[in-house]
Amino acid sequence: MTVLAHEKQIVEVEETLQRLKEQNKNNPLWSQTEIFEMEKRLEQLRKSVYSQLKAWDRVSICRHPQRPHAIDYIQNIAEEFVELFGDRTFQDDHAIIAGLAKIDGQKYVVIGQEKGKDTESRLYRNFGMPHPEGYRKAMRCMRLAAKFNLPVITLLDTPGAYPGLSAEERGQGWAIAQNLWEMARLPTPIIVILIGEGCSGGALGIGVGDTIGMLEHSYYSVISPEGCASILWKDSSKNGTAAMALKMHVEDLLELEIVDRMISEPLGGAHTDPKAVFMNVKTFIKEEWEALKKVPIETLLENRYQKFRKMGKFEVLNLPQQKVSVDF
Repeated sequence: MTVLAHEKQIVEVEETLQRLKEQNKNNPLWSQTEIFEMEKRLEQLRKSVYSQLKAWDRVSICRHPQRPHAIDYIQNIAEEFVELFGDRTFQDDHAIIAGLAKIDGQKYVVIGQEKGKDTESRLYRNFGMPHPEGYRKAMRCMRLAAKFNLPVITLLDTPGAYPGLSAEERGQGWAIAQNLWEMARLPTPIIVILIGEGCSGGALGIGVGDTIGMLEHSYYSVISPEGCASILWKDSSKNGTAAMALKMHVEDLLELEIVDRMISEPLGGAHTDPKAVFMNVKTFIKEEWEALKKVPIETLLENRYQKFRKMGKFEVLNLPQQKVSVDF
């Protein structure tokens, strides 16, 4: 297991306790009561550490190598999944997984951004950075969902759309813009879930929906902390400052009404108990679908439009007792 900076003290205590338990098997020096007290102090230490996490600590949890990815959620939540390939224009993009799924008997179209788990799969998935054909594949599947009255689930986890020349040559900006336009008026419910990194237009390209859920330690931002630090301070050591200033975690985004619900993670992050996270995400999907399926399509589309329309509205305080409202 990869040990993160804020976990070092916890891991040291865990290893010490494990050694004591092993020694105790052959030469009992510690009573069960003493062992229990040590375990209790370890649990208190965990709660103390994870109650004082900094913004950058949470970014490191979000990027943990063992954190579940889109393919893990699909395999563990859906009873059936049939993957669909290609954008019918250029080729298949392995950074986006899309297909038909059945969850507790209900059919969905599921679209997820997949990073890969090891060197080989990360190269195959392009580290979760989609090309234009990935967004076109996603939209092809969404149109299919609308045609057959199936709800859409999207799983966001990307450091951003692929910024290379090949992507620009094939219309990266246009592909994302087209998705934003069509998702805003897609006549079927859309449930969006942030399971990891939700960075820039790469995430938003499949992120327009009726309800947006966000895992506790995921992040959603216009730019990565490293990118922000590079632009504003020209200093990579300012990553932590940038992560805090961007207000990209769920508590801030709930207050700003960018996301709708927090999906809790086990103490330490999703990688410590994936089964619990899978169950929490599945519960979120079922609850949101139960609410959305009762809403008429005309109302659903108007609510979706208003939801994203008001995200550009803020107030500027110019003079004492005078507020200026700005609405893009």
